[in-house]
Amino acid sequence: MDSLNRWWRVAGALLMNLSLGSLYAWSIFVAPLEKEFGWDRAQTSWVFTIAIFVFGTSFVVAGRIQDKLGPFRISLIGAIFLGSGLVLASFTNSLTWIYLTLGVIMGIGNGFGYATPIPVLSKWFPDKRGLAVGLAVAGYGAGSAILGFVVPPMLKSAGWRGTFLWLGIGYFVATVIASFLLKNPPAGWKPEGWVPAATSKVVATAIDYTPSEMVRTKQFPLMWIAYCLGASAGLMTISQLVPFAKSVGLPATAATLTLLIAAAGNALGRILSGAISDKIGRLQTLRLMILVSALLMPVVANVKDLVFVYALIFGVYYCFGTLLSVFPSTTADFFGTKNLGVNYGWIFTAYAVAGIVGPKIGGSMFVKYQNYTVAFYTAGALAVVALAAIMIANRPDEKARAAAAATLEAAKGAAQ
Repeated sequence: MDSLNRWWRVAGALLMNLSLGSLYAWSIFVAPLEKEFGWDRAQTSWVFTIAIFVFGTSFVVAGRIQDKLGPFRISLIGAIFLGSGLVLASFTNSLTWIYLTLGVIMGIGNGFGYATPIPVLSKWFPDKRGLAVGLAVAGYGAGSAILGFVVPPMLKSAGWRGTFLWLGIGYFVATVIASFLLKNPPAGWKPEGWVPAATSKVVATAIDYTPSEMVRTKQFPLMWIAYCLGASAGLMTISQLVPFAKSVGLPATAATLTLLIAAAGNALGRILSGAISDKIGRLQTLRLMILVSALLMPVVANVKDLVFVYALIFGVYYCFGTLLSVFPSTTADFFGTKNLGVNYGWIFTAYAVAGIVGPKIGGSMFVKYQNYTVAFYTAGALAVVALAAIMIANRPDEKARAAAAATLEAAKGAAQ
């Protein structure tokens, strides 16, 4: 019965993230909005930038509250903000309004909605944490694929205003249903017959760090840097995907296929890399995928043959999806699950900063050079720095916990 119960939590997490993943399909709306209002690419890229930044920062607040009040209430708040942001966006008449609705309000909806599935599944699946979290967050990547099919005909029949309105209503209903499925296991629960293997490459149970202790470990800044710079490359591509595809010669009619391939890479990266990390370890998986990302970016910058465009987009998105899957599992393994909501929230602020860095690089470089070549070279350089950081990182041990606690006590004494 418990086994059946925990898979229902995966279903709820997947439904929540399928809805939240609509944010990744933002690039579909770039051309219609620019055409109607005369905005340029740098201006429209700020919508995605604001949304990602608010997403990441509100995640910290939502994670802290979720650790105290449980997942249901926080999920419900996310549902309200997500639906409201899209519905209100249908009344857009200015940049300020679109920044507020799709940027701030929808960003808060993402932060609160996303804060619950990862802690819930990390607690239900200590034996298959990478796979379970990967399945859940795969929904976020796959959400844009659904919109790749749904939005183009909706834009033709209802216009972008009607599309925002109906998406907002639909996603509100879906996320409310998901909220009722996201529940924590009973205290002390573990899978029947499961015993943590002492020789496993993945630590299934960890010392529970408080947020104050976690941020004082050497692992925290290294993970933060690797996450931020690694995600910047993926977010740059996501925020400019459809315009980039057009810039390298793909016809406008290929937008749906481009989004589908990108979403497939994103989703598979989350699921497969999550499962792989259960076998070979979290850090090894992250190192491999960040390396691949660093190698792909210069290739994308020089792509000439359109046959390879789709393969390269798939690869970039696969690597990006890996980060969103394996970093939360790594945080749970390193710092425990008791405070995972807020602890991963602090790690996730790296994603918020990446939401500024990545789209800003893409939008600004396109305005200056009328192509994305320099932007992809820059993203590749950032990925190299991310690789260096994650190569240095290692799993904290009891001494690391003691050192972090001592540093915290010293800081408290100095403050007094």
